[in-house]
Amino acid sequence: MTRSRSIAIALVAILAIGAGGYLAYVNVLQGDDVAPLALPSASAAAVAPTVGASADPAASVDPSASTDPTAAASADPGSDAVSGTWTATTGSLAGYRVREQLANLPAESDAVGRTSDVTGSLTVEGSGDAYQVTAGTIEIDTTTIVSDEDRRDDRMREEGLQTDQFPTASFTLTQPLDVPAAVLDGTPAEVTLVGDLTLHGVTKAVEIPAQAQLANGQIAVAGSLTFALSDFEITAPNVGGFIVSIADEGALEFSVVFVKG
Repeated sequence: MTRSRSIAIALVAILAIGAGGYLAYVNVLQGDDVAPLALPSASAAAVAPTVGASADPAASVDPSASTDPTAAASADPGSDAVSGTWTATTGSLAGYRVREQLANLPAESDAVGRTSDVTGSLTVEGSGDAYQVTAGTIEIDTTTIVSDEDRRDDRMREEGLQTDQFPTASFTLTQPLDVPAAVLDGTPAEVTLVGDLTLHGVTKAVEIPAQAQLANGQIAVAGSLTFALSDFEITAPNVGGFIVSIADEGALEFSVVFVKG
């Protein structure tokens, strides 16, 4: 075989491998544009998928479904209305966002997975217009996180989040949170959640920027934390050796609704 023929065959093989990896990316892992999670009543334009509270990881998710916002309403700031235990309820969502890329090709979209299997509670203490969240926990069932592509979800069971091995993620508040006065008036306000995040079996102290609002008898908290995947010992999934995430970064997103009692 001549040298030129060998080079030609090698180039064809490389192109075939590249094309196969690209097709795998397009058909298996490429995601759709999905707006970040936000407070239910914070933005009429917010887009969030409607996810059923199904334990079936293959349950359908529509990332383009919109959440119809409710009108904000002030809560009575009396201690009997605000102080006490608040429990996560229907309407809560949490999940991941990661930028996808095949080798050095530009990424076209983010991969977004969500679940409504979110539990947790808040403890609020105070009176008048001075309140603190003295304790708080959120737990996410990672086995029920679904995206717009069930083949991606299948990979997440053994790669990436490895949900088969690490079926829950959690956040526990470790520092009391002063409730901004605006929150008591039904207005969204910026807060910082200081606590321990457990993800992929690894626990890290984090500070999560978020928004909070007390309206219609509910406390809503929404936020997002961008982190290096390596911080939580997460390895980016790949197809045939082609890396499909970029910059070793991902994000945890959540919008949790609490009711008193």
